[in-house]
Amino acid sequence: MSVAAPRRPLTVLVCAQVLSGAGLAAGITVGALLAEDLLGSTGLAGVPSALFTGGAALGAAAIGRLSQLRGRRLGLALGYGAGALGSLGVVAAAALHSALLLFPSLLVYGAGTATNLMARYAGAELAPPQRRGRAVSTVLVATTLGAVAGPNLVTVTGDVAVAWGVPRLAGPFLLAAAAFGAAAAVLAVRWPAVGEPAPSGADAPAPNGPVRVRRRPLAAGAAVMVLTQLVMIALMTMTPVHLRAHGHGTQATGLVIALHVGAMFLPSPLTGALVDRIGPHRVAAASGVTLLGAGLLATLAPPHSVAALAVALVLLGVGWNFGLVSGTALVTDALPPARRAATQGLVDVGIALAGATGGVASGPVLAAGGFPVLALVCGALALAVVPVAVLAARDDGGGRCP
Repeated sequence: MSVAAPRRPLTVLVCAQVLSGAGLAAGITVGALLAEDLLGSTGLAGVPSALFTGGAALGAAAIGRLSQLRGRRLGLALGYGAGALGSLGVVAAAALHSALLLFPSLLVYGAGTATNLMARYAGAELAPPQRRGRAVSTVLVATTLGAVAGPNLVTVTGDVAVAWGVPRLAGPFLLAAAAFGAAAAVLAVRWPAVGEPAPSGADAPAPNGPVRVRRRPLAAGAAVMVLTQLVMIALMTMTPVHLRAHGHGTQATGLVIALHVGAMFLPSPLTGALVDRIGPHRVAAASGVTLLGAGLLATLAPPHSVAALAVALVLLGVGWNFGLVSGTALVTDALPPARRAATQGLVDVGIALAGATGGVASGPVLAAGGFPVLALVCGALALAVVPVAVLAARDDGGGRCP
């Protein structure tokens, strides 16, 4: 295969990510507000985040296994299709004011969010080991356009929803259904057979890649992504609720979340270059420090100051990006090709469960202690990333397993 062979699959993957980014942002922007309206409780406002991250856990396992057996194209396309179906279910639940329909729909919607993140592994697999950080960053930054545009279209999509006789808060999920559906179609139709990672047992190890699982880097990379996801989801989920409680409208909420989502993905080229240049363990340590700063700033931000909270959410996004890119590089480098997709799916199950835990816990913490307490707890948890990053620097070359 020539060096240029992977270019077309990567281009198709980037196009799908641009489209799916808008779908990813819907649950972040209005999920908690929609649940608060349907359930009538602030303490339960974190349930949507828990449900769609729980759905992401189930989706990650299924997509990883399917990708290992049948290739990345089918696994990712079906995942995005599930995201579109779940989005339509959320719209129907809002129209019918049915919490019973909302819950399973959010689970299915979560499969789409899982697919969006799992696409980074496909990007990493299309690059040589010394450029994996930059390949991951290419896929992640492609998500930015849709992910940033989505929250800023809250008012427009809300107007469309109202015109169609659907509650305003369901508008972003109408956009999500179209975005995920389009991403699934692009992958199903345009991803070429040539250049796609082969099914399990058929591919050969990449040059200079591992032939056995390296346990310590694998565990460290997974732990970095789990911790950063837990902290990010917990604080991000309750930010719209906190803003509305202090008199800020959906436009302010959309702006803050758009800046946060942009910070989650826009730094990816720089982060990828840093991972390739100075090593993923150092970038992982920077993730913990950045997330701590985000938690402290959110704790001290005056409730009336949208600007201060926006800066805190930007730092939260940057810290998450550092953790995701560095953790992805560690996990991918630690795995042989014949076991990558399935194991990566299991790692993302842990990430999704961490997000679900953060989503569930964030509501009661907010109700009991307020937003500053929640932010302070998140900042303290982020410190655990630093010792994990130290562990990542210690490659247990003698402790490998088949």
